[in-house]
Amino acid sequence: MILVRSILFGGLFFPWSTLCSIFVPISLIFPRKFMQTIVKVWGIGVRFLLKWVVGLSWRAEGLDNIPPGPCVIASKHQSAWDTMVFHVLLPDPVYVVKKELTRIPFWGWGFYKAGCVVVDRKAGAKALKHLVVGVREALARGSQVVIFPEGTRTAPDQKVDYHPGIAAIYRDTDVPVVPVALDSGLFWGRMAALKYPGEITIRFMEPIQPGGDRREFLGLLQGRVEGESAKLMAEKRARYPWLPAPRPAVENG
Repeated sequence: MILVRSILFGGLFFPWSTLCSIFVPISLIFPRKFMQTIVKVWGIGVRFLLKWVVGLSWRAEGLDNIPPGPCVIASKHQSAWDTMVFHVLLPDPVYVVKKELTRIPFWGWGFYKAGCVVVDRKAGAKALKHLVVGVREALARGSQVVIFPEGTRTAPDQKVDYHPGIAAIYRDTDVPVVPVALDSGLFWGRMAALKYPGEITIRFMEPIQPGGDRREFLGLLQGRVEGESAKLMAEKRARYPWLPAPRPAVENG
């Protein structure tokens, strides 16, 4: 049944995403908010399919930890699901995205129109400077900047060192950083054909206030996000026995 539901979801997900992408070129002549609305509608449609086709729902915890106004959201990243949920939880989320994603037909234009901070990871030190400048501009606009410190989606039991970009943002912007844990990869993993029923949890933790030591901040952030995500995944594996069993932890420096 899980296989059948997953195939059906894929058969509906791609046409829906293609349909939404048609409106991206139209958004170029409208204010940025129009593109943000397209992304929000796309995400609502995908989550509808997940719930009614796959049997996968979700819940958000700790929303009272999100400060009013501009801030940085530093989230665990395990699934494509993570890229769509913040548009229903935050007033004006802006993602930090790698330049490679801007090559996606139509949607690539949308990243720029939505005000995303696009980073060319091959540019070295220039990329870090561009990241900080872009984040500052988004925060000055009143947006909430969403960044995945791991730099890419990781498997549930994979551990990677967080990129220095989040530490530079913490040092050079005077806003709180909100750690976010989640367990989405258990249900919709990277490049995974199967989508599992259950309930995803995304948990916002107490903000880390600005002004601290950059190295201490990076350790604190990674410890909170990874530790809380591990707890969530353990709870879900105990609750849903059909989920894939834990794999030996894989560490990438």
